[in-house]
Amino acid sequence: MTAQCVMVIGTTSGAGKSWLTTALCRYYARQDLKVAPFKAQNMSNNARVVAFENGQGEIGSAQYFQALAAMAVPDVRMNPLLLKPERDTHSQVVLMGQVSAELSAMPWRGRSLMVWPQIAQALDDLCAENDVVVIEGAGSPAEINLHSSDIVNMRVALHCNAQCLLVTDIDRGGAFAHLHGTWALLPEDERALIKGFVLNKFRGDAALLAPAPQMLQDLTGIPTVATLPMWWQHGLPEEDGVFDDRSVTKGAANMTVAVVAYPRISNLDEFQPLKNIPGLRLQWVRSPSELAGLKPTDWVILPGSKHTSGDLAWLRTQGLDAAIARHAEQGGAVLGVCGGLQMLGEALIDPHGIDGNAPGLGLLPLVTVFDQDKTVRHTRASFSTDWRAPPPWRALAGVSVVGYEIHHGQTQQHVAMAAAGDLAEAVLPDGLGWCNAQGNVLGLYLHGMFEDAAVLQALFGAQLHDPVPTLETVFDGLANYIEKHFEPGVLASLIVSPPGVVVA
Repeated sequence: MTAQCVMVIGTTSGAGKSWLTTALCRYYARQDLKVAPFKAQNMSNNARVVAFENGQGEIGSAQYFQALAAMAVPDVRMNPLLLKPERDTHSQVVLMGQVSAELSAMPWRGRSLMVWPQIAQALDDLCAENDVVVIEGAGSPAEINLHSSDIVNMRVALHCNAQCLLVTDIDRGGAFAHLHGTWALLPEDERALIKGFVLNKFRGDAALLAPAPQMLQDLTGIPTVATLPMWWQHGLPEEDGVFDDRSVTKGAANMTVAVVAYPRISNLDEFQPLKNIPGLRLQWVRSPSELAGLKPTDWVILPGSKHTSGDLAWLRTQGLDAAIARHAEQGGAVLGVCGGLQMLGEALIDPHGIDGNAPGLGLLPLVTVFDQDKTVRHTRASFSTDWRAPPPWRALAGVSVVGYEIHHGQTQQHVAMAAAGDLAEAVLPDGLGWCNAQGNVLGLYLHGMFEDAAVLQALFGAQLHDPVPTLETVFDGLANYIEKHFEPGVLASLIVSPPGVVVA
């Protein structure tokens, strides 16, 4: 191995590992170093399509964005194992970009033994090709019930002798106890790899933390190397969960986009750009009352789902099916993306036991049949130039869009309804997009539409007085942030510079 490895581990999930890893990727890439991210195992329904030697596969969205921050081409080796929860007790397992039915059916401990060689090989390959590999852990390394089968935290760190930063969310309270407890539960050889503690999401005067950081260092020998102030709108898509409800729109809100947050929501990161549209309020809804005040000019979005039939059942239990139908009947815009498109149709048919049979919401005269094989690919397509929809979708007529597909279902016209003259209009080729006869209900298999500048300009051009921040500006902002708030010299001390390269 040639690369120096820097690893971000956390006291809990949500401590800030993903965004700090992304910031480190950009920071080291700006030092003229060749950088790659790595996370041995990610559990998330947010995934992106990446190319590899046998075609196209999936990795976690966080590693996709980390690769872009590192100025690297996203690669399946950067996230060799991806777990996509379908139910509370079951996940689809994606190994090296491809779904593995065998691994999906195995118990966890047996699975970890089987996949470790491929995880280790992926890491070794990245280390051989790069100057720095920035690694993200998962959850906490001190989950002592899982330590013997660990393949994502300290086993990875020991394998590559990673220099580790242990980050905690001080806004939750108990940060110093979390740091000390995590350190205390680790074996001595693993403790030795921790080079610094990081306090994340701090609000207030940092001087008030004294003497706790020094007391903690006296107990552990490890310094607190950064206190990172709370930063609500750094611009990086969230890896898990919905965006923070406390974020605010730019200027007075004159339009609401309500995204239905069902239990198995997937690929929600694609809506991050909507937070940057002036006058637009992005709202996550889980009850009919949250849709009651919508105007016809507001939107309802049904996002992707990792378990479409289960999330449909949840919609009905909440009464959201009727609320969505009312909004559509009043001429309000409704958009379904991937699983959301499938929900908008008349029925889900599952001959292979992939997702489950279910009646749809009946807002589009379509039927979805689930295939055993998953469609995973990058896609470029153009909306029909003949599309005569009302606002807002008419603005998309003729617009070319780049995105990606990840779905088992294949959707087509309902045969009997089509024979009776009830047809959905195909607005994208190859079954990628459909609209109802009234033009206000749109369903797409294409993820990533709101990450396309041409789409944003078409839909919101009149509101975009300033350019929407790009991912590049977000990544540079993250790097600037940690450069400002880490103790001087710490980030450089975590790596050894290759000959001729000076690290700031």
